[in-house]
Amino acid sequence: MSRTDTRPPEGSPQTGQDGESVLSHGLKQRHLSMIALGGVIGAGLFVGSGAGIAAAGPAIVLLFVGAGALVMLIMRMLGEMSAARPSTGSFSVHAEQELGSWAGVTSGWMYWLMLCAGVAAEATAAGTIMHTWVSFLPAYGWVAIFMAFFCASNLTAVKNFGEFEFWFAAIKVATIVAFLVLGVLGILGVFGNPPGTTHLTGHGGFFPTGAAGLASGLLTAISAFAGLETVTIAAAESDDPSRNVARAVRTAVWRIAVFYIGSMAVVVTLVPWNNPKVAAQGPYVTVLDRLGIPAAGTIMQIVVLVALLSAMNANIYGSSRMAYSLVNRGLGPRFLGRVTRGVPAASVLASCAFGFAAVIAGIIWPTTVFAWLLNIAGCAVLVVWCLVCLTQLRMRRRLEREAPELLSVRMWGFPYLTWLAFAAILGVFAVMATSTDGRHQLAGTAVVVATLAAAGHLKQRRDRRATTTG
Repeated sequence: MSRTDTRPPEGSPQTGQDGESVLSHGLKQRHLSMIALGGVIGAGLFVGSGAGIAAAGPAIVLLFVGAGALVMLIMRMLGEMSAARPSTGSFSVHAEQELGSWAGVTSGWMYWLMLCAGVAAEATAAGTIMHTWVSFLPAYGWVAIFMAFFCASNLTAVKNFGEFEFWFAAIKVATIVAFLVLGVLGILGVFGNPPGTTHLTGHGGFFPTGAAGLASGLLTAISAFAGLETVTIAAAESDDPSRNVARAVRTAVWRIAVFYIGSMAVVVTLVPWNNPKVAAQGPYVTVLDRLGIPAAGTIMQIVVLVALLSAMNANIYGSSRMAYSLVNRGLGPRFLGRVTRGVPAASVLASCAFGFAAVIAGIIWPTTVFAWLLNIAGCAVLVVWCLVCLTQLRMRRRLEREAPELLSVRMWGFPYLTWLAFAAILGVFAVMATSTDGRHQLAGTAVVVATLAAAGHLKQRRDRRATTTG
């Protein structure tokens, strides 16, 4: 691919590495930068991280340092590949090109499953919050409203998705910045007596729950970062894919560290890790209550609702583009390839339909079908990251031989840090295997991965046979 700027005007069709020729350029650099930040600032940080703190105690800070470092390496790899060869299918396209159809099918459909399951979980949580405020409409009624709204918005021009995410992410970023400022002031004693190291070393010490707590908290920390990859998918629909994804990845990396690690450090310094409110109400609400901020619970409920709606919007977008890319490459049902006014309408509808079906499953079979789906989705990001590492190892060497000028973003410490990231992911799998729930999750994921990889391998053999006979 030439580096010459031949991009079409905004709103006109684009051509990507995976054969797409009809999606439009509607996203700007400001959209991608906020998508990169907002993609990992969700309810998992505002509420879900409370479970990690309750499991690991103050040591959750170290777990987020480790998880954040791993995510930074993964995003650097994705940035290198996407800047060199931007594509709506992102890592799935690159995996297919470098490792074979089996890798493209596995990474693409696992990611689609993860995002669709996320849509269901986020819609359910958002519906529950709205029901507490407007009780005459049941929670599933609010779920239907949210699903219909974001499905409709994703069926319009991609710039509408970008605008929604820009403002959603702006609210979330502003909330975290305000929280960090108030937290630092609280640590310094502006809102009462300074806590010092009381909560860091008391209540059982810095590692109060031992190895078992660290293992449980690690999974929470890893899951909190899932979704950041969407920015490399969205980059292909921006006005300058290579340059924009490079900038978005660079700015996101250090901000992730500040927001996540800083937030966890503030929480465990200001409140006891074993305070029941941390897990029940969320760490942000607990800290704001401790600082005496009026209406802290209501404020954070509003922010959490925004975070959930933002994640729904981003997941519908990311899943629809991934499905469209897979279909375009012959790795999915053809009917999902229908495009209307530069938007993959059939893929948007299919992703929303699957998400809503998962919501219904959560109502009817909450502890069986829905629980199984969420378990598989929770492990999917680790499978995707493994394939990202293997793909980047192959693609980097090929680009260095054939087109070094495309390497505008380079992975740090290649290939050593790539192998280190791969080993770390395998280590997370090993940690999961130490618990009964983790083993069940791994077993279910293995079945899905084996099925997808087998389907991709058969496709690969058919293509090879067709090429030979042709």
